Amino acid sequence: MTTPAMPSALSEELKSKIETRRANVAVIGMGYVGLPLALLYIGQKFPVTGFDIDRRKVDTLNEGGSYIYRIETSDIKEALSRGFSATSDYSRLTTMDAVIICVPTPLDEYHEPDLSYIRATAEAIAPNLRAGQLVVLESTTYPGTTEEVLIPILEKNNRLGLKAARGGEASGQEFFVAFSPEREDPGNTTVARRDIPKVVGGLDPQAADLAAALYGSIFNRVVRVSSPAAAEMTKLLENIYRCVNIALVNELKLLCLRMGLDIWEVIDAASTKPFGFQAFYPGPGLGGHCIPVDPFYLSWKAKEFDFRTRFIELAGEVNVAMPYHVLAAVINALNRQKKPLNGSRVLVLGVAYKKDIDDLRESPALTIIELLQKEGAEVSYHDPYFPFIGKGRKYDLGMKRAEIENLGQYDCVLIVTDHSDYDYQRIVEESKLVVDTRNATRGIRRPNLVRC
Repeated sequence: MTTPAMPSALSEELKSKIETRRANVAVIGMGYVGLPLALLYIGQKFPVTGFDIDRRKVDTLNEGGSYIYRIETSDIKEALSRGFSATSDYSRLTTMDAVIICVPTPLDEYHEPDLSYIRATAEAIAPNLRAGQLVVLESTTYPGTTEEVLIPILEKNNRLGLKAARGGEASGQEFFVAFSPEREDPGNTTVARRDIPKVVGGLDPQAADLAAALYGSIFNRVVRVSSPAAAEMTKLLENIYRCVNIALVNELKLLCLRMGLDIWEVIDAASTKPFGFQAFYPGPGLGGHCIPVDPFYLSWKAKEFDFRTRFIELAGEVNVAMPYHVLAAVINALNRQKKPLNGSRVLVLGVAYKKDIDDLRESPALTIIELLQKEGAEVSYHDPYFPFIGKGRKYDLGMKRAEIENLGQYDCVLIVTDHSDYDYQRIVEESKLVVDTRNATRGIRRPNLVRC
């Protein structure tokens, strides 16, 4: 039996810095994942620097402002008072001890992984890499990305000939690499971030120890797995589990509509079983960065192994089709009022991908708006969190938020996101027609109300 390699002087030095809160922590990507993570480290008295290529975000943070609804400006100002700063200058990475990457990993137009943000970030880190640094990737991606994409760029493009530590004899010219998937749940106020267990997979035992120490300083529990790939697969399993179950209940909703049954009543009844059942709920389509995206990452990677993930692909097909079901429901509801969709005024209520958050990523509302416009509808929207919808990765709607004082001017009010701020009783009473995709109007009975 081989004897495990002893920790190197570099890893011992970094671990000591982490344990004594002297480690300089860099968080790359000041978005929905990176900024809250940076604030957690600041709260534990680590020196933290935020990196982002978006100058607007950098300037807003350095001025004490916030662009994420659930993060107060007071939180940013407190962070600044503790030494936090944001920058677009990646040369400052040379002074960092731990570098955490929290950048987007979307799908391209062909539903294939777009790793351009990871590659660009790795290329920005590499010239500023130094021996003894820990680099952790948090971006959701397919198993193998850390070892096949991130590490080769870091090793090839750094100026000092540094290599990622792989468990062999220490050279004094190594850096450490791990993967730890983000587990953000925007809008969740019931589980504190510190109470969400953090999964870590290091390239070697030293990297795993360092990543566990780094995250153990801000999370109450760290779960170690054997490799970065195992950690990458863990994240995909979590979200594919949800994707498949949401697809199942979406399909059952369509069946229940044909059978004249209330799927929400059925789910509530099934939820009374104290074992073997977890409730999932139907909707107008999937949104957010993870659930609509992750299954396609694994399906794409599986092809490399001559394996087809048929179950996952079927779930993706069901969920992708839901906005088209909503379009058909609006058309049918208007037809019953002897109105065509072409030329009708439609107000979309809620464009965030789920209730009570300011997040548009992969929101089904954007697809629904585009589908309605293609059919000739005059579409407006209202969302308390978005005064304007500008250019995004897939859409460029250029729409300003409409007022909702005069709901009678619209031929159809379409509830896509069930924000708590809305008075649904008033909405139904004052509208000519309401189509509800979220069961937000549960308990209300009026002839102008259609649930789909």
